[in-house]
Amino acid sequence: MDATAEAARELRLVADATRARILRSILDAPDGRVLVGRLAEELGLRQPTVSHHMKALFDEGMVARRPDGRRTWYSLAPERADRLAEMFGGVDSGAPVDPVLDRVARDLGDRYRGVFGAETVERYVRESYDLLASRPDGGRHVASLAARFAADRLDALARDPGDGRAGGGRAPGVPEVLFVCVQNAGRSQMASAILRHLAGDRVHVRTAGSDPAGEVRGPIVTALDEIGVPVAGEYPKPLTDEVVRAADVVVTMGCGDACPILPGRRYLDWDLDDPVGQPIVEVRAIRDDIERRVRDLIATL
Repeated sequence: MDATAEAARELRLVADATRARILRSILDAPDGRVLVGRLAEELGLRQPTVSHHMKALFDEGMVARRPDGRRTWYSLAPERADRLAEMFGGVDSGAPVDPVLDRVARDLGDRYRGVFGAETVERYVRESYDLLASRPDGGRHVASLAARFAADRLDALARDPGDGRAGGGRAPGVPEVLFVCVQNAGRSQMASAILRHLAGDRVHVRTAGSDPAGEVRGPIVTALDEIGVPVAGEYPKPLTDEVVRAADVVVTMGCGDACPILPGRRYLDWDLDDPVGQPIVEVRAIRDDIERRVRDLIATL
């Protein structure tokens, strides 16, 4: 069976709500394994019903089983575990999100004391979480990414010369470049990674998307790795006003009129094919085109 057919069978199998709940429970189990009887109690189902669905999952190679005396433990099949974890958005710790965001707001409040009030910091933290959580495919680790996203936005707000702060917090002589595409999972991520790699601390780089995806696409990471350029933990994020205001140069890539036009910024529109969903040979060609454009951009900064 080829990879496409296998993926289609997986999707059909987990489309059943009960099987999806079973897999979710295995993912959330502290040691990654469950017993059918306990699972039936947890899900409020009859044990024969859970056994029926578990057999279907086992027959398709999605779960593994290990006898332990008179009991049998079930866990995710090792070769499927990563893919299923991505499909279900990772392991849910079960922790309520509000206390986590409260802690993030307190920590960032300490970092930005004397720059922003506690109310401003908390508003950015919660708004950043909502923006990331509302992405079509959600993505993983939203609370921790919201902390990074909020901090990045607050940094951009502090750098805006128009907000009344002296110098906007901008380091002298360091230009800021913002790359914007649709999903912030392909073109803009490649451009930002290459610019960071080539320019280092001489340029400050940000990215955003008009309709961000949940994660940077795998072929993008692969294509960059082939030329020794790290993605460095980047993630898709929505376009917000303060990052545009903080930028000296805004480079758009197929995102139409999503980016506001502000005075005093330099705007470039790069006509590039979207690498998402393309075969790797096409992704490499787009990567090389982006690298040429980035090198030309550096020469003008």
